[in-house]
Amino acid sequence: MNAPATTPLRQSRTGKRVIDIPKGVSVTLTSTTVSVKGPRGESQRALPGGADVVLDGTKLTVSPVLAGRDGSRMQGLTRALIACMVKGVSDGYTRGLQLVGTGYRAEVKGAKLVLNVGYSHQIHFDIPKGLKIEIPADSKGTALNLSCHDKEIIGQAAAKIRAYREPEPYGGKGIRYMGEKVRVKAGKSSGKGK
Repeated sequence: MNAPATTPLRQSRTGKRVIDIPKGVSVTLTSTTVSVKGPRGESQRALPGGADVVLDGTKLTVSPVLAGRDGSRMQGLTRALIACMVKGVSDGYTRGLQLVGTGYRAEVKGAKLVLNVGYSHQIHFDIPKGLKIEIPADSKGTALNLSCHDKEIIGQAAAKIRAYREPEPYGGKGIRYMGEKVRVKAGKSSGKGK
């Protein structure tokens, strides 16, 4: 009787790529967590599991430990999370928001972002720790530049600010990402076809 053939571990196309650690960035690995420290800040995250992470000098490799699709999925996820952390602490992430509408303005007051976006009241947004919000002087309060070392924090903050007044489809008024194309619908014309 033959022994059952062991199935080879599947490799993720993203996950098998080596992560190069740039100068000035240090990576610390434990069995369950990864910590990355660099000039822009420090990030720590619990590893999702299902993948083996090996640090060799300035190279970091991720390999699957589970058989089948689950192994390659967890390998790709783990590699993507660590690569985002490395890029964030070395280069940082930026996101731009634009306020479109009459009287729409933003102002940073201490640790809060104050928004005037067409409501009867101002909106006060608590700026998360590690996130920096700048308002260019030439924009007159209608543009926001967000910067952070953590991709998750900056993405969540930008989405939350945009959700206070999403662009509406008729006039295009609202808060939009910089460079976002908003499809504007034609308004209803009364008495059409008469």
